[in-house]
Amino acid sequence: MTMKTTTIETGEISRRKLNKYACACAVVGSMISIIFGYDTGVMSGAMIFIKEEFTIKEGQVEVLAGILNLCALVGSLCAGRTSDYIGRRYTIVVASVIFMLGSILMGYAPNYGVLIAGRCTAGVGVGFALMIAPVYAAEISSANTRGFLSSLPEIGISVGILLGYISNNLFAKLSLELGWRMMLGIAAVPSLFLAIGILKMPESPRWLIMQGKVGEAKKILYKVCDDSEEAEQRLRDIKRAAGIDENCTADVVEIQKSRTEGEAGVWRELLIRPTPTVRRMLIAGVGIHFFEHATGTEAVILYGPRIFRKAGVMARRKLLMATVGVGLTKLTFITISTFIIDKIGRRKLLLVSIAGMIVTLTGLATCLTVVERADEKLLWALVLSLIFVYGFIMFFNIGLCPVCWVYSSEIFPTKLRAAGASVSVGVNRVMNATVSMTFLSLSSAITIGGAFYLFASVSVVAWFFVYFCLPETKGRSLEEMEEVFSKDGDDKSEKKQLELVKS
Repeated sequence: MTMKTTTIETGEISRRKLNKYACACAVVGSMISIIFGYDTGVMSGAMIFIKEEFTIKEGQVEVLAGILNLCALVGSLCAGRTSDYIGRRYTIVVASVIFMLGSILMGYAPNYGVLIAGRCTAGVGVGFALMIAPVYAAEISSANTRGFLSSLPEIGISVGILLGYISNNLFAKLSLELGWRMMLGIAAVPSLFLAIGILKMPESPRWLIMQGKVGEAKKILYKVCDDSEEAEQRLRDIKRAAGIDENCTADVVEIQKSRTEGEAGVWRELLIRPTPTVRRMLIAGVGIHFFEHATGTEAVILYGPRIFRKAGVMARRKLLMATVGVGLTKLTFITISTFIIDKIGRRKLLLVSIAGMIVTLTGLATCLTVVERADEKLLWALVLSLIFVYGFIMFFNIGLCPVCWVYSSEIFPTKLRAAGASVSVGVNRVMNATVSMTFLSLSSAITIGGAFYLFASVSVVAWFFVYFCLPETKGRSLEEMEEVFSKDGDDKSEKKQLELVKS
């Protein structure tokens, strides 16, 4: 009866407009993603100049491209527990400061070793940012706007990638020694401003309640909700999920946590002894992050200039301009996705997106294979290769790219959300690093066309994974996710385990 009432109330809330204060909080929290996106985009062009100055080999280029993501794995795993201890807001500050230090090191870099050190430092900051930005946006927003606000970090990444591509074109006019250092080092400036600006934003009300600070959480909920009815309903749902009496009016509540429960309990409930429902959540969160990069997006984003060169675009200036087109396409379609994700739903967008990726990856692989085997330049193959690259970027960013982050930040119970998101992001970074650090070797071993045929095959597996393992979460509150992932017929013992996870 209780769950039915909540669903009705959620439907009433869904007709309300976007809260401007909640939107402002999510926008500021998502700005860390712009900085990360910039680093990703700018490195695709900077590598051309770095290789020329330091005369490094292809293997070293792969390490430079992928080491950030391996270090991001460390950052994302640390970020989960850090955000549970110091809060979501201060974790964004930590991410900004770490990334700023990494940018300064990369901008200084007198040799390849220092450049790698700076890339590793920035990578830890990236791991923090990728985990915390969607979680903060999800926890500050209501059910009907959560998809939109949780997608903002992905828009930020797209804006950053586009700015990185533009930066490549602007600073490429400078001397070889100064140009790429300016490209990488300038990211330290917005990192500093973000670290200061995020302090003006409120803390996540769900984190505050998990700390027993009900009074502070209530004040914030009244700001991020349009009326007192919505605020009170969300407050009751969060208190119930945190194991606090809904009728308790105290501003500060004692949350009983043993040291073991605080440090090891969350990981035990998530990884070692999860309930069947939590296990389904974990498979969904980890799986969708695995397939985001296993389908080859990093190969297109990071090695775009090399792909275009294989297709027949040879001039350096034209190569960099072609990547700007990739950035514009990415930003355009991820913005469209942000506005339709709460209307169409996560599941439908994913299925359409991945189906389109299968078609475009297959087409790109075919064109690149024809170009490689041809004795002369084929204009039609060049044109089709560009179309398929932009088509892949379009389909990827209309669904899989933004939904991946929204989905993993909303499905876990409050107690397990930070840890669950950090594990999911950790898998994301491992796959990102794997593709980044092996694409050149893979394309040499099985040809660049063969590499994209492989990515197309993985995309087919991804489509079936989404179809069978990912239920729709559109319009459901964060506190209803156990119901979404539980199956009819689960026995009473599982329901008791769910209560333990919620408390």
